[in-house]
Amino acid sequence: MGKVIAIANQKGGVGKTTTSINLSSSLAELGKKVLVIDADPQGNTTSGYGIEKNEIENTIYELLIGDASVSECIMKDIVEGVSIIPSNVNLAAVEIELLDVKNKEYILKNEIDYIIDKYDYVIIDCPPSLSMLTINAMTTANSVLVPIQCEYYALEGLSQLIHTVNLVKERLNPSLEMEGVVFTMYDARTNLSSQVVENVKSVLKQRIFDTIIPRNIRLAEAPSFGMPINKYDPKSSGAESYLALAKEIVGGK
Repeated sequence: MGKVIAIANQKGGVGKTTTSINLSSSLAELGKKVLVIDADPQGNTTSGYGIEKNEIENTIYELLIGDASVSECIMKDIVEGVSIIPSNVNLAAVEIELLDVKNKEYILKNEIDYIIDKYDYVIIDCPPSLSMLTINAMTTANSVLVPIQCEYYALEGLSQLIHTVNLVKERLNPSLEMEGVVFTMYDARTNLSSQVVENVKSVLKQRIFDTIIPRNIRLAEAPSFGMPINKYDPKSSGAESYLALAKEIVGGK
């Protein structure tokens, strides 16, 4: 059965989508079969894989409101080994649509249960908020991976996120665990980046991955070409870092 990892942080701009795209593609490079679920109404994971998000008939929105089955929403082998359930701006309305729906926290989980055996990993890109979409992702997931940007306010909101993970574990998904924390946008030229890393390590009791994702121009460019970094520039430090992270996750399974 596949492992489901929700990539979450209610703070925006921390590298959540970059991690969703490139971790998925790196896991596929290691021979794993991967499904990416774009649960963010911005649809950046979808467009980061080169998909024209506003021209898709079936997205996660149609799945959640019951207009399409999970198999109808999966776009297969966008790159070798990676399939995706895409998203677009329609998803922003889903909270209102689901207001009176019973057990709405489990809609995504119930759908993914049908196809989980077909994949080694399911990666869910959560929106930058603690919304019903994030709750659905966490009830579906086995674990939560938290990207943290190497900047002064790195820990801001993290305790709230960990509290949410614990609440979901207590009330909705007893098997939910913290996969760990991964540092992103690390700039080796600044003292601040290394200070943030040391500070977070001293405060957090969670697992912190050895791999640190650098601030990297090629990594920033890749989504505008609709490609994960290991296809856009496989020799870049960004590609090497995400492959190292994928190996850590596979090794720690």
